[in-house]
Amino acid sequence: MYRLLFSLVIARFSAEAVHRATMRALRIIQAVPGLAGWVRRMLAPNDPALRVRALGLEFPGPLGLAAGFDKDAEAYEALGAFGFGHVEIGTVTGHGQPGNPKPRLFRLPEDRAVINRMGFNNHGSEAAAERLAGRGQGMVVGVNIGKTKLVPEEDAIGDYVASAERLAPYADYLVVNVSSPNTPGLRNLQAVEQLGPLLRAVRAAADRSSPRRVPLLVKIAPDLADADVDAVADLALELGLDGIIATNTTIAREGLASAPALTSETGGLSGAPVKARSLEVLRRLRGRVGDRLVLVSVGGVETADDVWERLRAGATLVQGYTGMIYGGPLWAHRIHRDLSRRLRGSAFRTIEDAIGPRR
Repeated sequence: MYRLLFSLVIARFSAEAVHRATMRALRIIQAVPGLAGWVRRMLAPNDPALRVRALGLEFPGPLGLAAGFDKDAEAYEALGAFGFGHVEIGTVTGHGQPGNPKPRLFRLPEDRAVINRMGFNNHGSEAAAERLAGRGQGMVVGVNIGKTKLVPEEDAIGDYVASAERLAPYADYLVVNVSSPNTPGLRNLQAVEQLGPLLRAVRAAADRSSPRRVPLLVKIAPDLADADVDAVADLALELGLDGIIATNTTIAREGLASAPALTSETGGLSGAPVKARSLEVLRRLRGRVGDRLVLVSVGGVETADDVWERLRAGATLVQGYTGMIYGGPLWAHRIHRDLSRRLRGSAFRTIEDAIGPRR
């Protein structure tokens, strides 16, 4: 039904217009007393076998929503009610910014993919902190922070630190995003010479601003060379990070079936074309760090089979975003339902039995 609706109606509107309309609907669901809770009772993962313990937290299911959808922490409770085991808000920057000029979001239906060059459009970390300050308990909410575009690269650490100080008290975990292709110079921060001081500063900022230890992860690009993936993994272990999110969008365009007018758009490509490299990076990280870090796999996740494959390949948690664009609002609910069925037909009693020891 959703596929028919998508092809006949949704595809006629720009991707960003549909996103804005979706966010308005989610904000209404979140604002009406009891409505999000009613949706949650129907759609949220409720099978105890799906629970995952990681980062000192309990997740009701392994599939979460990746950063990029709820940039300003406006609808995370409603999104969680639709079946996600956790929601990562952001990317949030130290200062509010409008992002890149429109159009900046493009669907590639033939490739089940999306190209975005949004440019971290958000209201800033202070506004996000104000929204998160009033959140209730129960929903696992991560916060993804990035660099303000107008802040020079040499001042990036201070920009990240400001966001970490504001948001750590309200985040279940923090993610340092150095891997978006849409902020000039941002990916330069993935080089360990720059990444090390940045992560140390963010760790210190989170520790001094929150009474509890907030788990800290770093998000990396699929375009890193294997040697650089290894270097980031080694650095994460050295610094005592809690995990790595792999991977962000790619600037690669190989093997796409969509029209050149679409594939030539600049920005980060997400969805099915990223699947192979994302899985490859996950397996490399797992071989490098074992179970000493929490690995969160994202990129090309569309089905319960994809989630299962990532879990068996070394991920503790999985995230998606583009899969929901093409799968509809019940996408996460269906995946968790199908995972429950898979467990009942397997030799494992729980997700944690299937994935084995994790940090």
